[in-house]
Amino acid sequence: MKTINELCDVVRQTAYDIHVYHANGHLEKVYENALAHRLRKLGLDVKQQHPLKVYDEDGTEIGDYNADLLIENRLIAELKAAKTIADEHIVQTLGYLKASRIEHGLLINFGSYRFQIRKFVLSQGEAREEGGNHFAGLISFFFALSAFFRG
Repeated sequence: MKTINELCDVVRQTAYDIHVYHANGHLEKVYENALAHRLRKLGLDVKQQHPLKVYDEDGTEIGDYNADLLIENRLIAELKAAKTIADEHIVQTLGYLKASRIEHGLLINFGSYRFQIRKFVLSQGEAREEGGNHFAGLISFFFALSAFFRG
């Protein structure tokens, strides 16, 4: 893989193919094993339940957690088998990126009838969703603008 975006595209397509084949209804571990298996068949380095260190702001190691998948030592994939992606899943993924200082992460939910995937990036110590919902931002801007003109 040359770029992180190419790597994310491969993981996204592979996860989607798994969702199409297996559908929803399995335990998270089934999807984890399937995704790890298929990515390894593509020649990628994939570690399951890989321990990652958590660091404090001054660099002191303060703990660890297990990433569902660590792909090519530069992409965390947090997997879910839930009805939908919930706020706590997003917070968990963002926290993992920030704490481990790994820049890129994917949150993938196999539990919904619709395939769900979100990409997150750690930039200058702050984690954010990439390609997020810009519609909500436009609505907020519209209401702020209309309040301004109402006086």
